[in-house]
Amino acid sequence: MRRRPSLAVLLAALLAGSSLVMGCAQAQEPAGTPSTPQRVSADDAVTSVLAISIDGLNPTALERLGVSGTPNLHELAADGASTLNARTERELTITLPNHTGMVTGRRIERSLGGHGVTWNDDRRRPTTVQQAAGHGVESLFSVVNASGGSAAVFASKTKFSLWKRSWPDGIDRMVIKLDNPSLVDAIDRDLLSTDRELRFLHLSLPDNVGHDRGFMSRAYLQAVRQADTLVGSVLDTVASAPALAAGTAVILTSDHGGLGADHSDARSLANYRVPFMVRGPGITPGSDLYDLNPDYADPGARRTSYAAPRQPVRNGDLANLALDLLDLPAVPGSEHNAGLDLDVTLDPAAG
Repeated sequence: MRRRPSLAVLLAALLAGSSLVMGCAQAQEPAGTPSTPQRVSADDAVTSVLAISIDGLNPTALERLGVSGTPNLHELAADGASTLNARTERELTITLPNHTGMVTGRRIERSLGGHGVTWNDDRRRPTTVQQAAGHGVESLFSVVNASGGSAAVFASKTKFSLWKRSWPDGIDRMVIKLDNPSLVDAIDRDLLSTDRELRFLHLSLPDNVGHDRGFMSRAYLQAVRQADTLVGSVLDTVASAPALAAGTAVILTSDHGGLGADHSDARSLANYRVPFMVRGPGITPGSDLYDLNPDYADPGARRTSYAAPRQPVRNGDLANLALDLLDLPAVPGSEHNAGLDLDVTLDPAAG
């Protein structure tokens, strides 16, 4: 049995430079669905996925706060596969473009097959992601729906209404509440009352405080503590129900980091470096995602272009990792982890 390294050692190593072990098919026609849908496997170890994005989570905050300040995020990392050196989309380090990448598995630039969402507000034109892209764009919600499964979104910014307009059949329930604790209450109730294959939770608190008081400020670090407590509440709810505890995989990442006044400079390491954690049945505890994936490359401090032969783990890998865990095919037309090759389990042949 491999001995699990301590969280303090893992975080110190990461911050020194290594990773932590841690709808329309077109603007004018309805959204398509995968041509060969596969039903969610009833006997799979993973029967549901809970995806969590903590908006504006700079990984350095986890090292500053330590295990005592963010116990739930530390425990999530220790119990699964993770890194604190994942990447955002390369083009932009802002909220809506990166979150849309998380659910489509696409880059941003529309001319190169991306999803085309470059704005970060509540505008209604373009009306859908498909209109922004100028071509069909499916999502993990589309694939889950085509499999006969159910998906819900719990978001704390109103701009996420774009997703419901874009994939109306794929999102069975859309809850938007600006108050993060109220939003967590809503998803806690949903977890205990409804069978779903997929839930996506967005928590805005660190980003809200970062913009108001400065990223990595004392107030921001306190907001990260509060977000950790909220994540803990959701994880406790999962643990309280035997079926959920036995079959739920949790993926956690962020849309961007931040330092000082904002996070808009996509060339800044503090903005484009994000955490990525996954825990669940069969996932190797205490493992480093880059150690598990030699075909991916730990980027160090580099930003890394999409042309690099070995990519870093990106927040946009979330969509196809969630589908892979559910034994479903990749999002059609996606790029990030399109081969479903992001491993979260140690290969027994590797020792």
